[in-house]
Amino acid sequence: MKPFSYALAIGLATAQIATSALALDITGAGATFPFPVYSKWAEAYRKETGNGLNYQSIGSGGGIKQIQAKTVDFGATDAPLKGEALTKDGLVQFPTVMGGVVPVVNIAGIKPGEIKLTGEVLAEIYQGKIRKWSDPKIAKLNEGVKLPDAPITPVYRSDASGTTNIFTTYLSDVSPAWKSELGASTTVSWPAGQGGKGNEGVTAVVKQVPNAIGYVEYAYAKQNNLPVALIQNKDGQYPMPGDEAFQAAAANADWKAAPGFGISLTNQPGAKAWPITAATFILVHKTSADAARTAEVLKFFRWAYKNGDKLASDLDYVPLPDKVVGQVEDEWKTVVGKDGKPVLAQ
Repeated sequence: MKPFSYALAIGLATAQIATSALALDITGAGATFPFPVYSKWAEAYRKETGNGLNYQSIGSGGGIKQIQAKTVDFGATDAPLKGEALTKDGLVQFPTVMGGVVPVVNIAGIKPGEIKLTGEVLAEIYQGKIRKWSDPKIAKLNEGVKLPDAPITPVYRSDASGTTNIFTTYLSDVSPAWKSELGASTTVSWPAGQGGKGNEGVTAVVKQVPNAIGYVEYAYAKQNNLPVALIQNKDGQYPMPGDEAFQAAAANADWKAAPGFGISLTNQPGAKAWPITAATFILVHKTSADAARTAEVLKFFRWAYKNGDKLASDLDYVPLPDKVVGQVEDEWKTVVGKDGKPVLAQ
């Protein structure tokens, strides 16, 4: 299957370039998880400031590599780097929004929220141990639902992916067998199924393949009208995914518990909590070779924190709590130019 390639290029039109010589475009690359909200923010920011964002939705692994290589102004990842990696590469990491990863299915006659799965059953599907929708373990959870006696095609990310890291972290939380055999990472050795590049690619494959199941960021499921399967949470409930369920998962999060705010929000307690909830993160160099460009990155996300909440909520992302935004902006004071001065002061 031909790989999918997507890029966000929201810059200045020719007329705007002519009238705004001071406008500055910034470049970023990485996670596909936040692509819909970064797209909306960039469009609104351009209209308000004249400055553009060129963001390549290439997956978290690619974003990390590009910021390490200093080929972009910022990298984006859903798999937060640990403290030692941040220190090694001289990076500052901060979250932007929260959202949820959801299983989506393509089964004739099945509506959103009509199928229920446990984390253990979902793990066994992706391990290739449960191979048909008529399997007794699935049937027991879905009495009264007409499921086909058809093979399941699990669809996974073929690229290094923060969404995969979130998904496999959850599966490792709920399935000892998954944890010992495959573990949590941006890439794993998938035992069964078919790959797709990016959230966009997984969405496309699920839409094309009858009886497939995939995992994508919730905005992709919603925008593409893909039926979501409900997942049993830690309290034994099956909440519908959405901003309320994602907020419930993050309600008691201790954001300063890990360097770079790199906490896990999967499998959190709470009757309304969606079990595969996560934050997405930005990476910038702690010492910038181009203070003006790094300052513009921070200005863009400062604008997004202040003005982008409704745009995020409309796409069912969850804005960060004000307290966390304050902690992030304090962290920005450590980002300096070659002269050692904070870039936002220049």
